[in-house]
Amino acid sequence: MAGRVEPRQLAFALPHAESLTRDNFLEGPANAAGLALVDGWPDWPSPIMLLVGPEGSGKSHLAAIWAEQAGARSISAHALTATAVPGALATGALVVEDLKSPDVDERALFHLMNLAREDEAFVLITARVPPSALQIELRDLRSRLRAVPTVSLLPPDDQLFRALIVKFCADRQLAVDETVVSYLATRIERSYAAVRQAVELLDSEALRLGRPVTRALAAELLRNA
Repeated sequence: MAGRVEPRQLAFALPHAESLTRDNFLEGPANAAGLALVDGWPDWPSPIMLLVGPEGSGKSHLAAIWAEQAGARSISAHALTATAVPGALATGALVVEDLKSPDVDERALFHLMNLAREDEAFVLITARVPPSALQIELRDLRSRLRAVPTVSLLPPDDQLFRALIVKFCADRQLAVDETVVSYLATRIERSYAAVRQAVELLDSEALRLGRPVTRALAAELLRNA
């Protein structure tokens, strides 16, 4: 008689809300300039500012903090249309998230920047790369974007890197000890995206296997990743 095959436990990818408040923002040298930009509003060097940083570096978190302070609306760059521009600027402050090419209506963005200056509105644009790296076809928009003051977020230092591991685990209500944090900190790429991916993997596999998140589990998963 064949042995009984145990059913494989399924892990469901449930949404995990991250707190985007000022109190929940992890400060460090890598993001000090971005935090200073948010805290320095409305005394900005320009009413339109660009916040640049790698994936997961805290751009959306900083934008959310500023939006709360400024009463700003928020729109994804790829969702921006010419007809949406006046309404988007209705409160006098706007966050334009994740500007990238070619995923943007260039004429709509140019219209937005012009109208913002006319209405003396504030605009915070986030992007993963500086304007010089964007493939913008509209010459006037290309020139205008390159003139916008840019604040950059840097890769995390060791202290911030470890704090991010703890925060992302806490966001998912994962109980981890120092051995897990230390193991991850020395085994994964030193980037914001790598931390998020590693914690997501630990969470989903711990749930699927019915095991706690331990150093042994982390070693097993990262060895096979």
